[in-house]
Amino acid sequence: MSINTPAMLPRLCIVSSGTDPDGSGMQIRRQLRLLRPSLPCLLQIREKHLDAAALFRLSLAVKEEAASRNALILLNERADIAMAAALDGVHLRESSCPAGKVRSFIGRMLTGKSVHSLESAVKAAESGVDYLIFGPVFDTPSKRQYGAPQGSDALGAICRTVSVPVFAIGGITPENAPLCLAEGAYGVAALSLFTDTVTLPELLETFEKLLAS
Repeated sequence: MSINTPAMLPRLCIVSSGTDPDGSGMQIRRQLRLLRPSLPCLLQIREKHLDAAALFRLSLAVKEEAASRNALILLNERADIAMAAALDGVHLRESSCPAGKVRSFIGRMLTGKSVHSLESAVKAAESGVDYLIFGPVFDTPSKRQYGAPQGSDALGAICRTVSVPVFAIGGITPENAPLCLAEGAYGVAALSLFTDTVTLPELLETFEKLLAS
């Protein structure tokens, strides 16, 4: 699946667990197999513990699995590996170099960035990202390292200020996702919410209805 404009972005983003032990990508591949054809999805490979060789092998495996799925595959941070594996894009940390510098050698690949403040969001948007992920909006163990939950008001302020799509992350559930969308979020992103592949089909059905409304 290829993308040329932010208007074509899926509105759901699944972030990988960050606990793949050997780079086989079994968890990510199970998630991809359960995706609904009618629900486009971004899938961000975020396995910081893997070395470059393992990340490359994982990227190739995930890309192969996603070939027949309605999904865009992005790799966290490693633009060089994303290019080598011909993925759809790269997702940058807040502390990464400006997206414009990355885009100068990745060309039309999708570029996103995580931000944790209005100031960072404005800078990232001005640097040429295709989308932002802002959080943590609500409390979640995986995002506590980034500080206390910032709430939906902070999310709304960013959505009203920048012109690029903003995804809400951090404690996202089917119950609070509508609040994020009401604040202007383009979509939602989550990690732990989607790790249980037993409940994933029902969750995906629920989010498809939420994001279509």
